[in-house]
Amino acid sequence: MSHAVPLLGRKEAARPEQAAQKGARNDGSASFVRTCLNGVNALSGVGVLSVPYALSEGGWLSLLLLAAVAAACWYTGLLVGRCMDADPAIRTYPDIGQRAFGSPGRLLVSSFLYAEVYLVAVGFLILDGDNLDKLFPGSSVALGPVSLAGKQLFVVLVALMVAPTTWLRSLGVLAYVSAAGVFASLVVVLSVLWVAAVDGVGFSGRGTTTPLRLAGLPTALGLYTFCYCGHAVFPTLYTCMKQKSQFPKMLAICFVLCTLNYGSMAVLGYLMYGDGVQSQVTLNLPAARLSSKIAIYTTLVNPLAKYALMVTPIATVVEERICVAVGQGSAVPVAVRTLLVLSTVAVAIAVPFFGYLMALVGSFLSVGVCMLLPCVCYLRIFGAPSVKCSRTAMEAAAIFGILALGALVAVTGTYSSVMQIIHHL
Repeated sequence: MSHAVPLLGRKEAARPEQAAQKGARNDGSASFVRTCLNGVNALSGVGVLSVPYALSEGGWLSLLLLAAVAAACWYTGLLVGRCMDADPAIRTYPDIGQRAFGSPGRLLVSSFLYAEVYLVAVGFLILDGDNLDKLFPGSSVALGPVSLAGKQLFVVLVALMVAPTTWLRSLGVLAYVSAAGVFASLVVVLSVLWVAAVDGVGFSGRGTTTPLRLAGLPTALGLYTFCYCGHAVFPTLYTCMKQKSQFPKMLAICFVLCTLNYGSMAVLGYLMYGDGVQSQVTLNLPAARLSSKIAIYTTLVNPLAKYALMVTPIATVVEERICVAVGQGSAVPVAVRTLLVLSTVAVAIAVPFFGYLMALVGSFLSVGVCMLLPCVCYLRIFGAPSVKCSRTAMEAAAIFGILALGALVAVTGTYSSVMQIIHHL
């Protein structure tokens, strides 16, 4: 999962009239190939590191659930495109919520999006802290009575590095930097393959005979869903396409490519480390190997480049509220964004469990964004499909099947993730 592009949609959501004007200027500007690249970038991200762990939690048969989640999210992506067709004024995901349920719908969609990007930003700090601790074990710093060591130290250092990038008001440069997400995901997979095939780790298959683990399925489903939550960017991609009739074909290509990438990494990591695979497969790699360092450093760069993009839409909303209350001030954006970074540091240190946190995000927030909300909004805008027509009957079966799957993941995955986090705390 990557959030390189959705910010345009999320920022514009606060001002629909500006969003419509900007969207009108962008209509038809992107070719099919470019849109496919943007779509793959939107679906590619740090989730690739956790799919081996998800496979170890659910067993081999859970790969079928990975395919099922991909198919469900692809179909709800099509529903997002149909909702866009319903009203030319719709330019963003919150606009769809507005069209379906009025202001409460916009608030609900925006709340899910903002909560999701906030926790993903927290996950970025945990991710980099874990991997830096692997590269430089035993590191510590003492500043008077305060002492920081290990993962906590690196979480703070990473936050200090990314804080200045959050002060930038223009997202143009950051958007270009974050577009490297597709290449970074591919490099990580190839580096892990090199570690196994060339550097001697091999495919030992330790503990890889378990076909299914019912107890681990909620965690696996949450992590799988987290990988495919790129729906916030789909309205932007749709708006910018030259030939909007090719939107379904573009989505299919993006989901197939990303599913092959996620599936390859899941099988590769699980064959290498079996049930001993960690929540981030890079933590299993031998740190002394060059290929391992390439994989880890590539993993580190991706969150560093995207952290500012994560927190900017939240910061923008807070800044607008403060400016309305106290007036404009040059210090307001810096103060808001700095406090926002500090809050993510506090959460990352308090809940330093990348796998469980991302499973929680996937089970609750991502399921809402990429499964439940598209179906509910579609049904509200167009009404329930008629069962008398075979085509609409299939559509109804697909929608209600996705709603059932989403509800199952939301309930079981959220409960399992929260319980695991509480247990480890």
